[in-house]
Amino acid sequence: MAYDRYVAICQPLHYGTLLGSRACVHMAAAAWGTGFLNAALHTANTLSLPLCQGNAVGQFFCEIPQILKLSCSRAYLREIWLLVLGTFLGFGCFVSVLLSYVQIFRAVLRIPSEQGRHKAFSTCLPHLAVVSLFVSTGMFAYLKPPSISSTSLDLVVTVLYAVVPPAVNPLIYSMRNQELKGALKKMMQSGVSQKQ
Repeated sequence: MAYDRYVAICQPLHYGTLLGSRACVHMAAAAWGTGFLNAALHTANTLSLPLCQGNAVGQFFCEIPQILKLSCSRAYLREIWLLVLGTFLGFGCFVSVLLSYVQIFRAVLRIPSEQGRHKAFSTCLPHLAVVSLFVSTGMFAYLKPPSISSTSLDLVVTVLYAVVPPAVNPLIYSMRNQELKGALKKMMQSGVSQKQ
């Protein structure tokens, strides 16, 4: 998404050639392939861990740090290395998004009209807010020291990075649709008039 915004704002005349169907297929295949490989490695490694503290995880879905708390062998060191690999992959994506947005903001600030800058920022800032929420809460969940770990805190952080960004994304992007804005405004006005 960051690359799409970068090309749309910084190189709008080349959008069709840089982000054609072939480029989109390659980017999607790379993202899906990397995600599948990362998930397969974690799953295979996690299933090989012996659990000596029961098998009840204090979450509503299994997360690697929660499963590592139940492990009683030195085999968890393999999982730590996989987490380090995942962190480097995530950091690479984060740097890519960051560099894209630096270029985008530089280009937007050079737009002479206020309306043009507003339109460009309105397409980028919601995406940046969702990505920031996902990255910051995900980093906190996986990199926080065990001393500040509690079941309720872990649950809240997990919901913030696993549930909120996917739920908010469609709302943010659909709110740019003028017809949806008009319908929502009409619905809110009718709700206010019914209360009076």
